[in-house]
Amino acid sequence: MNDDHDERARPEQPIIATQPLHFWKKSTKLVATLMAVGLIFSGTFFVIGYAQRAGWIEKIVVPEDASTTTRMEGVQYICPMMCVPPTDEPGRCPVCEMELVAASMGPVFIDPAMRRVLNIQTVPVAKAAQSNDQASREIHAVGELAFDEQRLKTIAAYVDGRIEQLHASYTGVKVSAGQSMAVIYSPPLFVAQKELLVAKRNSDRMGEEELNAASLYATSRRRLIELGMTASQIESLESTGEASNRLDVVAPIGGTVIEKLAVEGQYVSQGDPIYRLANLEQVWLILKLFPADAAALRTGQSVAATIDSSPGRTFAGTIEFISPSIDRETRTVSVRVVLQNPSGDLRIGDYARATIPIRNDQATGAETATPLVSLPRDAVLLMSGHSVVYVETEPGRFEMREIKIGTVSGREVFVLEGLREGEIVARRGNFLIDSQMQLAGNPSLIDPGKAKPKKLGDELTPEMETAIAALTPDDQVLAKKQRICAVADQPLGSMGVPVRVEIEGQVVFLCCEGCRSGLLKSPEKYLSKLPK
Repeated sequence: MNDDHDERARPEQPIIATQPLHFWKKSTKLVATLMAVGLIFSGTFFVIGYAQRAGWIEKIVVPEDASTTTRMEGVQYICPMMCVPPTDEPGRCPVCEMELVAASMGPVFIDPAMRRVLNIQTVPVAKAAQSNDQASREIHAVGELAFDEQRLKTIAAYVDGRIEQLHASYTGVKVSAGQSMAVIYSPPLFVAQKELLVAKRNSDRMGEEELNAASLYATSRRRLIELGMTASQIESLESTGEASNRLDVVAPIGGTVIEKLAVEGQYVSQGDPIYRLANLEQVWLILKLFPADAAALRTGQSVAATIDSSPGRTFAGTIEFISPSIDRETRTVSVRVVLQNPSGDLRIGDYARATIPIRNDQATGAETATPLVSLPRDAVLLMSGHSVVYVETEPGRFEMREIKIGTVSGREVFVLEGLREGEIVARRGNFLIDSQMQLAGNPSLIDPGKAKPKKLGDELTPEMETAIAALTPDDQVLAKKQRICAVADQPLGSMGVPVRVEIEGQVVFLCCEGCRSGLLKSPEKYLSKLPK
């Protein structure tokens, strides 16, 4: 048993003993291989170093502040954050320290897949159906209904007395012209009536004093009119010959009582108001328009108005007055429109929406037979007086085109200059195209002219002059002489008050604080750009 066990165990001993030897042989080969590779690299570096010393190849030196971007001829480099204008040299933005990227000046190309993602849609430029002098647009405005001030009346007490009766006892009652509104008890009125009756009897007598009697009669009659009696009431008094100390106050016009200012039994003095009446058969619509829109309007123009309280109905009106001044708070112009209201459906204080058709020659004050082309309104980008479209010159290739627009009619824009019939322009996704143009350093809606860095001979704008004026008188002279920021090539004053820096015994002005680090890091580079 023991022999068999020994015989089975013996073969295992040499196997265990050879494992460390096998591992050592493999390690030796690996070390030898690494040493050989090291000798090859060392020899290569030795050869390169010897070749540089011998002058066979030039030594490559990369400055610390140099960009990894290789300068390319004819290419401009822009800051991704648009901090500074495009430059011909690669590097980092002196303001935000971001790496400048090469600008692909020219049209933007959008492949079909990206075009579907951005939902870019195009539309052909169409010839306008109307000539320029016939093209029209519509002005839309919101206003409020108001009383016609020419149809307002106040019924007041012409004589001192007490109100005995009010026939119109509540606000809103409709009255007709000549209808009795109130009864006033007034002793002074009774005296004046007696004087009239006496003067009338005297004027009827024949004799030498006929002229004086007639004059006294006319004076007494005029006195009663001033006390509020009507001509018919005076005739009734003369026919009956009986004076009364009560006066019927009648409505001078037909209309609606909009204010009741007294109650029965109240004592009133001469001139105290009792009622306010308004004739609502004609009302005003007061519109608030922008000055540019108001300038295109003329008195007598027709207006179509819709009222919130009368949906589905359109009321015709006429412009009666255009305010010659602009409201200081709202910066709008008040326009008064007259609306007829025979049925009384229009309510004072209600809001209305007005549509005013404007002919193009009426808005511009001139007529021309130049044919127009038209575009959908959403194909044109507008900003700061610039009108921009993106024309697809080739499939997927868009370029910016600044245009001159005429009138806007609904959702259609008439184009005066910049486009030809049949050209393709972007209608949807044009803002996304514009953002790509900005990132590529191309002309865009923000800067259609793509202003390049100012030159020393360029004039300072009023804003720049104001910013430089914040410096001391001596610094103002130096800043105006320097004109341009030493680092960013921006005009001094374009980004606020220039920053004053003294370096190497020289006073230097920067456009902003962000340029200070660049100047201090490489003073020789930027000081050489300054005028001597």
